[in-house]
Amino acid sequence: MTSPAAPSFRELHHRTAPLVLPNAWDIPSALAFADAGFEAVGTTSFGVASGLGRPDGGRSTRDANLALAGALAPLPVHISVDIEDGYADEPDEVAAYVCALVGIAGVNIEDSTAETLIDPAAHAAKVRAVKRRCPEVFVNARVDTYWLGQDATVAATLERAARYVDAGADGVFVPGATEPAVLRELAAAVPVPLNVLAVPDLSPTELGELGVRRVSTGSLPYRAALHAAVRAADAVRGGGTVPGAAPYPRLQARLVDYATRLA
Repeated sequence: MTSPAAPSFRELHHRTAPLVLPNAWDIPSALAFADAGFEAVGTTSFGVASGLGRPDGGRSTRDANLALAGALAPLPVHISVDIEDGYADEPDEVAAYVCALVGIAGVNIEDSTAETLIDPAAHAAKVRAVKRRCPEVFVNARVDTYWLGQDATVAATLERAARYVDAGADGVFVPGATEPAVLRELAAAVPVPLNVLAVPDLSPTELGELGVRRVSTGSLPYRAALHAAVRAADAVRGGGTVPGAAPYPRLQARLVDYATRLA
């Protein structure tokens, strides 16, 4: 639960510098991001699905995200949940699911199902239903044109984004868009905060200068964690230099503090 004096989740999207949103996949990763000073933490559907042994995007994270949202809501940071396509085709079912995510500040909902773009009118209906039933939730409408390589043009992307903004979307997320000229054009035309994934060659400051207002890490931290875990085990096996790691007492203390907050 954030302090009443802290900026709202919406306000974090309207500052000079873009909001950098790290994406957690479980309680310990969210605790680590909060402890590192991030004011808001998102979730990654890939990380959550992978933790279940399931591929991303197949609506397998519905129940897991509901439980994770409830577990993260008490943290002293804003929480935004990646709900894939809303886990349903029926707008009212999507809205009911979002309203069940008690205590969260926002959701990220994508306009594709099973790696295929859906009718933008259908996605706009989901956004409209969520904003009607849960107006306080920051709805980040994801446009998957560039992510999937389907209708990956500025014109097609803006046409979809306009529909979602008209339906009440508070932000627009265009993962996969990385070219500065494209980002500048998108940001100039979209009347709500533009969200993109981190771009390796562009700092948050540089993205901000292009008009981007939110930079998400996506599944990068989760994938980096798996990579580091294998490197650590391989170093032990091969007698090499073991990479640095967070001390056990620090991680244990975080969990003790979290459990105490829940008691």
